[in-house]
Amino acid sequence: MRAKTWMVAALVALAGCGPQPQPQQNASAPTGAGELRAAASDPRVARFYRGRGWRTAWTRQSEAALTAAIGEAERHALDPDAFLAPVRAAGSPARHDAALSLAALTYAEALARGRTDPAQLRRPYTLPRPAPDLAAGLDRALAGGDVAGWLRGLAPQDEEYRQLSEAYVAANRQVAAARGNPPPALLNRARSLAVNLERRRWLERAPAATRIDVNTGAATLAYIRDGAVADSRRVVVGEPGRETPELASPLYRLAANPTWTVPRSIEEREIAPKGEAYLRRNHMERRDGWIVQQSGPRNSLGLVKFDLRNDQEIYLHDTPAKALFGENERHASHGCVRVQDALGFAAMIAADEGISEQWQQALATGEEGFVALPRPIPVRLFYHTAFIDHGRIVFAPDVYGWDEDVAEALGLPRRPRTAAAVRGRDLGP
Repeated sequence: MRAKTWMVAALVALAGCGPQPQPQQNASAPTGAGELRAAASDPRVARFYRGRGWRTAWTRQSEAALTAAIGEAERHALDPDAFLAPVRAAGSPARHDAALSLAALTYAEALARGRTDPAQLRRPYTLPRPAPDLAAGLDRALAGGDVAGWLRGLAPQDEEYRQLSEAYVAANRQVAAARGNPPPALLNRARSLAVNLERRRWLERAPAATRIDVNTGAATLAYIRDGAVADSRRVVVGEPGRETPELASPLYRLAANPTWTVPRSIEEREIAPKGEAYLRRNHMERRDGWIVQQSGPRNSLGLVKFDLRNDQEIYLHDTPAKALFGENERHASHGCVRVQDALGFAAMIAADEGISEQWQQALATGEEGFVALPRPIPVRLFYHTAFIDHGRIVFAPDVYGWDEDVAEALGLPRRPRTAAAVRGRDLGP
């Protein structure tokens, strides 16, 4: 008999013991193709049966294996009932077979690429998601008699996911042990872990071995070179209301001594009311109808800009406002990413890419100049509020309030949202 923990009703769905498998016909039993076509109303299920010539798929043994595998959903902060309830409600043999296939494919998709669609929760969202052929995978798993192994292999296999998963299970069970009166901090911990496990399922399993990852939740940057972390540093990211979006955006060139063309939104709200004297004090001038800040150490982009290729005008850059890097709360920009010791970071990338001489020459001119990278470096901007740092789990405040969007999409109970204050302390992008 299935046992549900208290947390299902109070906050998050918990896994218990799986139901006993119901009797089911053998895959060779004479269920008609027409009956299966009628039962396979979900397009994913129809594609699965079409690939196997509309033959039934499940035996008692494979059904038991599937039920047991979905019973492990707690490890992924998922609710087994969400996948198995249609199986228990199915009536005819054809509908039962189709319901098992739907449960398998839906659970497989949740593990392989997330239960929710990030692009529907937050736009823009351009990070690539895994897209395995789950219908073909299920067919192979059934033929090989290893549905459970196939399902387990779909979830992220990295150490960070494993640690977050173990922490979630521990928190879940502590909530259940509290018998209806768990501490709010424990509920928040379980909720945050559930949300951030889901976010990791959205990410591709084999990202580029050389890349730059910016966690806007923690306001940190990691430079991964040939599969190992070569450098990490603090960053300043978008403040609430001007959030840094979640993007995959390659770094393709370094800009030395950049000028800054002020976006219309910043010009209208923050610069135009201050008058021409403000422009002169900040080395700004009008060019072709735009306000442009001249190159130099007082430029809002500092002395280096890391040009990214995207449609959102988001990039990494230096800043004259160095004091912000010393603060714990670093959500203070207009959306772009300010990099601590950006000149040092640029020198590191230039050395690794074999363009140090060109970069130093461009920087020494004092004028705006560009040095293309010989190959683009993938940059990922994502928002994670629970993560591993030096072997321990760290929870960052949900400054953007985006955790709640994911939590509600996962079916967790709604709770009041608290909007973080807009800081607006300086001009930079």
